[in-house]
Amino acid sequence: MLAKILSTSYLGVEGYPVTVEVDISSGLPAFELVGLPNTAIREAKERVRTALKNSPYPFPPQRITTNLAPADIPKQGSYFDLPIAIGILAAQNVIPTHSLNEYAFVGELSLDGNIKPIKGALAMALTVRDLNLKGLILPRENYQEVITVQQIELIPVSNLKEVVDFVQTHQYKRPDTISPPEPAEPCDIDLKDIRGQHFARRGLEIAAAGGHNLLLIGPPGSGKTLLAKALPSILPPLTEEEALEVTRIHSIAGQISHHSTLFTQPPFRQPHHSITPAALIGGGRIPVPGEVSLAHNGILFLDEMTEFRRNMLDQLRQPLENGQVIITRNRYRLTFPTQFILVGAANPCKCGYYGDPITPCICSPKEVKKYFQHISGPLLDRIDLQIQVSRVSGKELLSQHRSESSGEVQNRVELAREIQRIRFVSERFKLNSQISPARLAQYCPLTSQARQSLTQALEQLQLSARGYHQIIKIARTLADLRQSTIIQLQDIAEAIQYRSLDRIYR
Repeated sequence: MLAKILSTSYLGVEGYPVTVEVDISSGLPAFELVGLPNTAIREAKERVRTALKNSPYPFPPQRITTNLAPADIPKQGSYFDLPIAIGILAAQNVIPTHSLNEYAFVGELSLDGNIKPIKGALAMALTVRDLNLKGLILPRENYQEVITVQQIELIPVSNLKEVVDFVQTHQYKRPDTISPPEPAEPCDIDLKDIRGQHFARRGLEIAAAGGHNLLLIGPPGSGKTLLAKALPSILPPLTEEEALEVTRIHSIAGQISHHSTLFTQPPFRQPHHSITPAALIGGGRIPVPGEVSLAHNGILFLDEMTEFRRNMLDQLRQPLENGQVIITRNRYRLTFPTQFILVGAANPCKCGYYGDPITPCICSPKEVKKYFQHISGPLLDRIDLQIQVSRVSGKELLSQHRSESSGEVQNRVELAREIQRIRFVSERFKLNSQISPARLAQYCPLTSQARQSLTQALEQLQLSARGYHQIIKIARTLADLRQSTIIQLQDIAEAIQYRSLDRIYR
């Protein structure tokens, strides 16, 4: 007899439906799995066989053929265990089949019949919702993760017996209490605890308000890493749409707590310089999200940026430019979102003290330029704010003067972002850093004095066209922080200060 059970899987960050077809026929006992399964799925044969025996439910001593359709797309993961087991029971008429086409089944079976949590539960729940199915049967430990998907019935189950009981009676044990979502971890660093660094603090505010990429360059101990790690404290919380995107990516990557719901704060990712290209950009035989996608709607921080291999850093150019990375395989083409703020920190030279007023630099001008060539010109050109971080003096460290707190700065950032949200309501982009060159004239009007100053800077600094556009975008953010509709001379003058490194390292 043939039974068909609905399930779901994902490629990239998008889910798609999978039909698990189980046929039991006479012949020598055998258990075949087809439909491009990976090793984890092929091993499901033994998990399903033992789980049914220990539950206890019959496992037929006949020929079992299981197909995962569509058969031309590679499948991965252990979440097909449950639909395969239910398909075997349905093919034996142990459970009724009339309502099986209304629900999707996902879950990994342990040998005693218990159901273990899986990766990508949120993406699967969203797929079930988009297919207009009645509900999703999933591991109980994944329930908290998908609870925000309200349009479908979510049936959390702990073992195979509970699944069979639900199929037969349509009754199930609801969670007695729903655990409150885990509170977002507060940022350990508040701007009020950072002494001095007024120019760098201003750069952080601009980067947060407009979504601009940022590079901090200074001697060891000047506070570059501390400043970078303070940036999340002034970013506004994620919107509901952004939270859904971020949570889905982390769910698929298996980097989410099953006791939490949606992400509420922007992610902060800090990969080590020894990271592989696939881990940074994404990839694999069946591609999974890399660090650039895990940082979506948040921050990608590259500490000691010049220690990363140059070819590795150059792979960031497409994600920064397009807001997505495209990975092509023989049978499909996957798109991963990569809208993040790139924050880099680097020493100015090999010894670390180029330009330091206290410790003399022992590097020659040629060595300084060679050291910084780890960051290619095209990549440096895509970093809007280039800030030199100076050593903090003893007087500033001992000062009792109270600096602005992260909360105070965050209020201004949120107001500037709201201005951008209203301005770009009809556009596909939402931040000043994402304005295309064709839209600059429309959204970035300049006074005559501001335009004249920008023209002079273009000639003196020998800026590229991209650098010219970035100064305008930074000035647009500065005007938004002042709640001004027109970019004025003071905005252009301040924005130009953040391109000073072009003259030093080129």
